[in-house]
Amino acid sequence: MYFVTYDPFARDFQRLARRAFAPSRALPLDVVRHENDVTLRFDVPGIDPESIDVTVDRGVLSVSVKREEERTASDRFFVRERTMGTFTRRLRLPQDLNGDAVEASYRNGVLEVRIPVLEQAKPRKIEITQGEGQQEELAA
Repeated sequence: MYFVTYDPFARDFQRLARRAFAPSRALPLDVVRHENDVTLRFDVPGIDPESIDVTVDRGVLSVSVKREEERTASDRFFVRERTMGTFTRRLRLPQDLNGDAVEASYRNGVLEVRIPVLEQAKPRKIEITQGEGQQEELAA
C-alpha cells in the first residue's frame, strides 16, 4: 500500500502553469506553499514598482507590469534583447485561498504576492473519542 501526500494547491498551480500559463520570459513565477499561505514570487528586474498592478477579480489574480524603453533619438542599438511593453500574468486562484486578503511587496526586483489559506482549508487535528461501553469494559 502506498500513501501519497495530497496538496490541492500544488496540483492546481502546476496544472495552470503547464496548460494555460506556459513559462513566461517576461514574468517568471515560483509558487511556494506555506502552512498558512501561498506565496507567489515574480521576477520583475528593472521594473519601476509604481508601474506594477496587482488585482483580484472573481477569483482571478492578475499581475501587470510595464517596462518602458530608455533611449534617446541618437541611440543606435547593436544588440537588443530586453523586451519592452506591458506584460500580464493571470492565475485562477483555488477556492481554498482568501482572495480578499492578498498582500503584495516588492524588493530587489522580485514581486512577492502572499495569499492566505482559508481557515476551513487548513489541516486540523481530529479528536478521537471512546465509546461509553468501551470504558466500562476496560474498567472491569
